This record gives sequence, C-alpha cells and structure tokens, in this order.
Amino acid sequence: MSNRILRVNELMQREISAYLHSRYSSESVGITISGVDTTGDLREAKVYFTTVGSSEDEVAQAKRLLRSKLAELRSMVAKNVVMRHVPLLTFHHDTSATRALRIEGLLDQIGGGEQPV
Repeated sequence: MSNRILRVNELMQREISAYLHSRYSSESVGITISGVDTTGDLREAKVYFTTVGSSEDEVAQAKRLLRSKLAELRSMVAKNVVMRHVPLLTFHHDTSATRALRIEGLLDQIGGGEQPV
C-alpha cells in the first residue's frame, strides 16, 4: 500500500470521527471509527467502526446511524479531503479487538495463566 493511500486513510478516519462526534455527539458517543481502507483508485472506502458494547443490538443501531448519515458524511469528506473523486463509503463492524481478547484469553488458559518473568 502506498504512502499516499495510507495518508488518505488516516485523514478520512480522523475527519469522519471528528465530524460524527462534533455533530452527533449524543448518538455517536459509543461509536469509534477504528480505520478506513481505501481502494487503490480511491473510488471506494471501507470504514471500520467499533462500539462500546458488543451486543448485536448496539452494532445494528450504530450501523443504522452511520448509514443514515452516509450522504452527509460523503459530502463532508468531499469538502475537507482534497481528492479528485469522493469515495463511496461502506461501513463494517470491526471485530478485531473482540477476537484479540478472545485469543488472549485462550492463550492464558493454555499457559495456565502464568506471567513470564
């Protein structure tokens, strides 16, 4: 992945997160934008989010909020991020933190919970 795409991903993550928390602070308090993955041609971007609670209801509610604000977020990206084409945004729940905790718990069980010295 090129440096340009990495910079675009970081900038879009920062801008989307800041916009959500400044404009919709009460609705988006439990949502964190954890990453953005843009295609090489910058036409599509997957926006990954996590929620404070990991229940299916909270994830579905966060996804509904993000989808309902899709046009507004895309317009904001067009204004704040200088690009030839504004990418099509899709929202995906990021489960990497949950998986990491589960793997860590399994490793603790295997190791008997001993801490290395």
